[in-house]
Amino acid sequence: MVEPVGNQYVVARPVYSENSFGEEHKKVHRYHKTFLDHLRVCFRCSPQKAKNIATGLLPITSWLPAYRIKEWLLSDFVSGISTGLVAVLQGLAFALLVYVRPGYGLYAAFFPVIGYFLFGTSRHISVGPFPVLSIMVGEVVLKLVDEESVGNSTLTTSTALDEERIQVAATVSLLAGIFQLLLGALQVGFVIIYLSQSLISGFTTAAAIHVVVSQLKFILQLPVIGCKEPFSIFCMHDVSACLQNITKTNIADLVTGLIILVIVFVVKEINERYKTKLPVPIPIELFVTVVAAGISYACNFKERFQVDVIGQLEKGFKPPIQLDMRVFQSCVGEAFSIAIVGFAVAFSVAKVYSIKYDYPINGNQELIAFGLSNIFCGAFSGFAASTSLSRSGVQESTGGKTQVAGLLSAVIVMIVILAIGFLLEPLQKMIWVVTFLCTVILGLAIGLGVSIGFELLTIVFRTQL
Repeated sequence: MVEPVGNQYVVARPVYSENSFGEEHKKVHRYHKTFLDHLRVCFRCSPQKAKNIATGLLPITSWLPAYRIKEWLLSDFVSGISTGLVAVLQGLAFALLVYVRPGYGLYAAFFPVIGYFLFGTSRHISVGPFPVLSIMVGEVVLKLVDEESVGNSTLTTSTALDEERIQVAATVSLLAGIFQLLLGALQVGFVIIYLSQSLISGFTTAAAIHVVVSQLKFILQLPVIGCKEPFSIFCMHDVSACLQNITKTNIADLVTGLIILVIVFVVKEINERYKTKLPVPIPIELFVTVVAAGISYACNFKERFQVDVIGQLEKGFKPPIQLDMRVFQSCVGEAFSIAIVGFAVAFSVAKVYSIKYDYPINGNQELIAFGLSNIFCGAFSGFAASTSLSRSGVQESTGGKTQVAGLLSAVIVMIVILAIGFLLEPLQKMIWVVTFLCTVILGLAIGLGVSIGFELLTIVFRTQL
């Protein structure tokens, strides 16, 4: 008891011995569950538990019934169309990083969106090709499909070479999806906390160098084979190969590429400077693509200037690929790196939007969603997918409220695949916006491992000192 005495307080409480305390306060004996009790709880099925499991594995069952049609549908419709157009352009562009025909980038822009729509927990991210993953898959393609050795074997045609590349890209993507699915099933999504923003930002920001160097041959239209070895960025293999073949440069491709670079960078700067005044960012990539394809077709660039155009796009969908176990055995390490990088980038972007709009996301469910999406995509000749930062920005800034916008973007891609892909066939092969990330020194897969190892080492030191 506390009693005030003037300006002081006197604390008076009874003094207990162990026996007197035990007499006044009877001990409560708690029942400790045995292992069998935990098993009974785990395997007991009730309607509520079944509902919780269903909504956990299929988040769409919880948010779709609560969808506000009058408030959200128009915004999702506009956002879906805008995001779908950007997804088409990026799919065509990023396919060049994987060394497959541009049309296969459309598969990577379609199939993962369907999987994430059903299993994902973020409302705003746009799933599909991501340049870092594309260049990592491209390194595996270069490693396992050597143009010179293939040319000296029975695979003498470019079609056979393309098919071999597609099979390797799809197989490593499917294997990366299997890794993500297993990690999600094992509930290890918490490990993302050890991948700090500094690590992810450093890994992705440096990618611009690898992307730019790898695209020199496309801008100049030179017959150069890429290099996949560590330290190749210092050896300047691609740069020196381009310089050795500089006299073979196609001037029309070079001039077109420089003009597009200038236009896009200027408009990007305008978008950044006046982003508070513009209702939506100017979709300069879309405008440039439409105008470039129209001019290329009208002026017959392919015949007059021998420029390398996209050419005939694959119409319709391909049957499931036949997996090659030799590829599985040869790319286990690279597939695991692709799985970790894809999830780390996607979760980081999803976390930003979840904080901004105040809704929860589940790391383990995100692993499962991306795992199933990449398995689905790889099985149908696509390549590894993650979250595109720029495309997610378009989806959010144009008013996207839910993954219905993502589904509508997939519909736009499907229309291009099935019906109007021929309109893009005159488009020249070049990548114009290169603001993405890579590890500069050792290449992507090894660089990621070194980065994660270094960061985990610093965490150990911090906790021990």
